[in-house]
Amino acid sequence: MHPLHDYIAGQIAAQLRDRWVVVMYDHRQEFEPFFREMAPNAGVDPVDVEVGGRKAKLSRFSGSFLETKMAVEPLVGTDDPASVLVYVPGQQHDERTSLLLEMESAGAVYRPQLKQLARQVLRRTMTDVMIDGILRPESVGYDDLARVAAQPSGGEPASLLRSLFEGASDAVGIIASWCLDPSKDRALIDKGAVPELIHLLDVRLGLSMPEDAVPSRMRAATLRHVLGSEFLLDLRTGVPALPGVTTPKTKDQEQGVRQVAVQMRLRSPEAYEGIADTVEKELGVDRLDLDGDAFGAIDTFRVEEARVVAHCFGLVAAERYAEARAVIDERDASFWVERSAERRATWEVCRAMVELGTLAGEVRGQLAKANGKPARWVEMYVADQGWHRLDRAQRTLERVARHLDDEAGERALGVVRNAYEDTCARMAEGFVKALEGADWTVPGMLRHDKVFAEAVHPRAKPVAYLLVDALRYEMGVELAGRLATSVAELSIVPVVGALPGVTAVGMAALMPGAAGGFSVEERGGKLGALVDGTFVGDLKGRQAHARAHLPASVDMTLDAVLSSSAKTLAGRIEGAQVVIVRSQDIDQAGEGATSFARVVMDGVIENIARALKRLADAGVESAVVVADHGHLFFGQDRNEGMRLEAPGGVTIDLHRRCWAGRGGATPAGAVRVSADRFGYLSDLDFVFPRGTGVFKAGGDLAYHHGGLSLQELVVPLINLRLKPGRAAATERKAVSVTHEATLTNRIFMARIELGGTLFTEALNVRPAVVSADRQVATVMMTDPPRADDGTVKVQPGATVTVGFMLSDDAVKSVRFQVLDGDTDAVLYASKDVPVRLAL
Repeated sequence: MHPLHDYIAGQIAAQLRDRWVVVMYDHRQEFEPFFREMAPNAGVDPVDVEVGGRKAKLSRFSGSFLETKMAVEPLVGTDDPASVLVYVPGQQHDERTSLLLEMESAGAVYRPQLKQLARQVLRRTMTDVMIDGILRPESVGYDDLARVAAQPSGGEPASLLRSLFEGASDAVGIIASWCLDPSKDRALIDKGAVPELIHLLDVRLGLSMPEDAVPSRMRAATLRHVLGSEFLLDLRTGVPALPGVTTPKTKDQEQGVRQVAVQMRLRSPEAYEGIADTVEKELGVDRLDLDGDAFGAIDTFRVEEARVVAHCFGLVAAERYAEARAVIDERDASFWVERSAERRATWEVCRAMVELGTLAGEVRGQLAKANGKPARWVEMYVADQGWHRLDRAQRTLERVARHLDDEAGERALGVVRNAYEDTCARMAEGFVKALEGADWTVPGMLRHDKVFAEAVHPRAKPVAYLLVDALRYEMGVELAGRLATSVAELSIVPVVGALPGVTAVGMAALMPGAAGGFSVEERGGKLGALVDGTFVGDLKGRQAHARAHLPASVDMTLDAVLSSSAKTLAGRIEGAQVVIVRSQDIDQAGEGATSFARVVMDGVIENIARALKRLADAGVESAVVVADHGHLFFGQDRNEGMRLEAPGGVTIDLHRRCWAGRGGATPAGAVRVSADRFGYLSDLDFVFPRGTGVFKAGGDLAYHHGGLSLQELVVPLINLRLKPGRAAATERKAVSVTHEATLTNRIFMARIELGGTLFTEALNVRPAVVSADRQVATVMMTDPPRADDGTVKVQPGATVTVGFMLSDDAVKSVRFQVLDGDTDAVLYASKDVPVRLAL
């Protein structure tokens, strides 16, 4: 036979494989020659045939459906029916009146189009333009197409262009390849293929060229036509005129233009960047008076992406968050965003603004539901979908907003920051009012001074007791999510912190013996706590108290755990029942008021997770993570209206969010509480701002703790049973990572792929950048997006792009790591990568 017959037979055989009976309708009788080739004498009575290598019975309709039904039914009404093909020429299928309906329902109705099938065969040797010319006449039929398809491949080539652009499978591919590769221009001329190319551009793109055109000038005109047309076709409003660009006249040509542009971006992104920038200048696109809302979903030119993101920031500034989110979602696959870490960072800032602004509105709408009981306020704050998510969103925004360099973006940032601050102020005012009504207690909630007795003392020994300064509740939730798959058991509950929420008081309340007696008092002009009869005022006092109550204990910093090998750590904690691990990174970063404060705070979560893994490998069976207090952290300083005069009088301790002392005056917007109202045996008074205002005192104006807000007072308590055993060994070649050889910018990217054939299924991974086993860079974004636990799924054959922000400028080198998202096994670890930041 010939290629056309074989292809059609294969299509019918595929139908028979799926359904044992196929009724093929051929209204135009286009396939009569095909069936004559297969079974010249076939009639209504079934005959044996072989179609596409499959044996079957063929019945040919001869004018009577009833006769056909009676001839075929004996074959299909058995327990072991044969494959049956019924050919019905000259008739249209009517599913309502067909006498063959029963067998059609049990089998399949097949209504192929000859020219559609022929196109697939001819594409093996011809371009779409040539095929269009062959198929255009109405009179062309099966025999004609069979002869064309049967032309020997060793003769005169069906397409000169196809022979020159061997990697291109269709007309779009040929044009895209030619646009990107001028090296074939000489060959086009020598082989006489220019006329075919001119015809191809005319038919597929609607671009006319003179007969004497040369390839170099044709290319320049084609690039302007393709990119200019794609740009114009994608505009939503205000379509301008571009010099020398006339958009295609037919839908097929419009589709051709779009497909060529897409292929150029896919085949050679680097070349496309230069081409698009050149054409943008030639056409004056960068000078067009178009706002960002005029552009569609495709960023043909660089200027479009910049104007669209400015428009998106404008929507945020107008608090039109749903509209802004739609714009962001539409730009997920923007060519220009994917090509630049800085542009990705800008869009991540916009997305973070939308998330925060949206949540701020939701929380404000829910505040009235908290009624007058402080426990209800805490419950609504810590619920799975509770208000703490607002703080997580704000932390995310402040982490990524540092590199925002856009006037429209700065305006939007101010609006969203104000929305967050206003919501926090309302939350604080409502919670303080509820506390006053409940005599400054939160019934039913675990208190700071009960944590050691109820959470640490009963745990299996040895137990790690991690005291994390300023870890607020939402950070605890993120940490719990990070640990969920790498520990044996995990729970998180809220703890109501001791007041005032300063380190000297909060850390003392977490000491052993606090459940037997805890009070806040002043000694020698210093604020501290009386714990089980012992005054504890600072770190040295707490360490001495712990040694006295826990002789079989070890005290370490988080840095010391991270910098120790599992073997060294096991030796250091040998025989210890309680391993106290201290971290002050969050408080130090916040109090230091550095521009990297939020980024550093984020790194603490990963470092705690790494420390817990290290402790488990050293033989620690369980762990408790808790904080002395939370914190408020705003992206900008308090304005003058938010700054309160300090009470004066005898001041024992003064922070931005609390005053401790005697006498003085209570400023407007503040509340005074005597120590005995908190259950303390002291004559001290405490004064707190009612909302989120601050006293005029030393310390940072953006980072605060010590006050009565939910963010400061409610802290996480995480109980863990660790998975024993040594760290999993590195699985070599599990993934491959492409990254920069030297880091010269604080924002940088890496690309992750599954390695070789080791994994045939998707793998959850956790990317990181470390120095001395400490995380020194924060993941800003991933494509595809990360899950809530910080992992990202790598699919076979796909690439994951990760954007990082360096959080420690002092490091001289870093290492890229990829961990298994479930086990923390090291799947990839790079060699040292030098860090040489530009000034």
